Amino acid sequence: MPAVVVLVAALAIFALGYRYYSAYLSKRVFALDPAFTTPAHAYKDGVDFLPTNKHIVFSHHFISVAGAAPIVGPAVAVFWGWGPALVWVVLGTVFAAGVHDFGALAVSVRHKAKSIGTLASEVIGKRARALFLVIIFFLLTLVNAVFSVVITNLFIGTPEAVLPVLVPIPLAVVVGQFVYRRRTAALLPSVVALVLIYACIPLGQSFPVTVDPLAGLLGVEPRMVWIVLIFAYAFLASRLPVWLLLQPRDYVNQQQMLVALLVILLGVAVGMDTIAAPVVNDVPADSPSWFPLLFITVACGAISGFHSLVASGTTAKQLDKETDARYVGYMGAVGEGSLALCSILACTAGVVIVSDQSWDAIYADFGTASAGATGNFVNGVAGFASNLGIPAATATVFAAVVVISFAATTMDTGVRLQRYIVQEIGEIARVRPLARNLTLATVVATLVPLALAMIPGDFAFGTLWQLFGTTNQLTAGLALAVVAVWVTKKSRNPVAVLVPLVFLMVMTSWALVTNLWKFATSDELVDVVLLAPLDAVIFVVALWLMVEAALALRKAWAERGALQAGSPAAQDGQDDAVETTADTEA
Repeated sequence: MPAVVVLVAALAIFALGYRYYSAYLSKRVFALDPAFTTPAHAYKDGVDFLPTNKHIVFSHHFISVAGAAPIVGPAVAVFWGWGPALVWVVLGTVFAAGVHDFGALAVSVRHKAKSIGTLASEVIGKRARALFLVIIFFLLTLVNAVFSVVITNLFIGTPEAVLPVLVPIPLAVVVGQFVYRRRTAALLPSVVALVLIYACIPLGQSFPVTVDPLAGLLGVEPRMVWIVLIFAYAFLASRLPVWLLLQPRDYVNQQQMLVALLVILLGVAVGMDTIAAPVVNDVPADSPSWFPLLFITVACGAISGFHSLVASGTTAKQLDKETDARYVGYMGAVGEGSLALCSILACTAGVVIVSDQSWDAIYADFGTASAGATGNFVNGVAGFASNLGIPAATATVFAAVVVISFAATTMDTGVRLQRYIVQEIGEIARVRPLARNLTLATVVATLVPLALAMIPGDFAFGTLWQLFGTTNQLTAGLALAVVAVWVTKKSRNPVAVLVPLVFLMVMTSWALVTNLWKFATSDELVDVVLLAPLDAVIFVVALWLMVEAALALRKAWAERGALQAGSPAAQDGQDDAVETTADTEA
């Protein structure tokens, strides 16, 4: 199958989804109101709440959610063949991720930009908040731990990429100062910054950076040093105002994302490469089954609970108009689906261009596929770039810079969100220092995933990724439950939300049970002592939340039926008017 045919067909479906399905969601399901006063205006503080141009908000949201996950997940999942991975990415993006991301953002904006955990309390019930916060805490811990390992592995494997990755940090601060102080558009400054970043790639090739001397002096492995440095940066970045580093870095990275996608798309079109992987792979007998594990391996890129945390945690605080939620939320999901699509093509067509191995050898077994996922994507992008005449060595550094930049930006947001969650947990537990002290909350948000990332071996991709994927999809399902109850209470049709909700709950519960058995019967001590109890806790909390959500949905449906005796449309408009006025006055 020519890769370009798959590419064009998938992008066409994405375009149709945004044009028609998101319009239906905007008008009929979420009923966006351009006159609604968003939290960015109502609580403007210049730090977290800040009315921002929708294109800049889109950049922040898109780059925050489009980290390494939509690259790594599909790069692993093609082990089962490119067909199942592609179908899940395309259909999941249009009918699940778009609804989830858009819905979480819309509901949060209608509730003072509160986090999805707090919204669970208000929409589902008070117990749901504490339960949801536990799930979210685990998810963010796993996200930050896994992404730090992704960055570390690429720093060690491609030291030429370190310098081009460090340069964007001060450049983003300069861009942020320039845009914020002068109140000017961010496009031109961000393009200039991107040109400077790419100019540093040859410099990075000439001066590769390693921490081997420092690691030798301390008597530890280089990966330990990199992980500590990465979390130290994330700690500092999460404490800065969003306009100073987070927003400008996101905007620069959006331009970088567009360049990367352009290189891949042009490389596919020019090279006319054929997909080397089978549609459905004949995997070894001892391999894990793709059903249900495919649907948790490919999380980001099809649907991801992490997106609801970003949407309700930082994005909702920056939305200038409520109607911007369609562009930011649904289009963000489409953008991530496009990145996942490119990962599938890179790892099934592009990777063999620069490799002296066949695709079957590169994906010999599930362990090899998991361990080599990031490297396969980098090599695949390098293969497509070579079709455009770019030297393979330069293209490899370019691809590594892209992946590291996305993962680092997600960590910036992830640690900031983790701080919010730690503060909410401190508030519920009545631990005043944890709830009020930003520094203490950020320290906790940093040290917990840091400890997990320090576990040696191939723990991150061999084991932790599956648990991350399960928790991620569980969070997505629970976020959809919040949206479904809210939509039902508004007497609107919840079917668009309920279908992906039920599917995710079934797949996630199935995967949790499968992994629990695997961890409990493993010969590895860390699986039995750490992961099996963790999986069990997540499963119990998930079941509890499902029951709470089902009861809340049943109650909302009963109230909806009672309204049918009067005028549902009028009542719906009245409810929205009351909600708009109350939030505006608050």
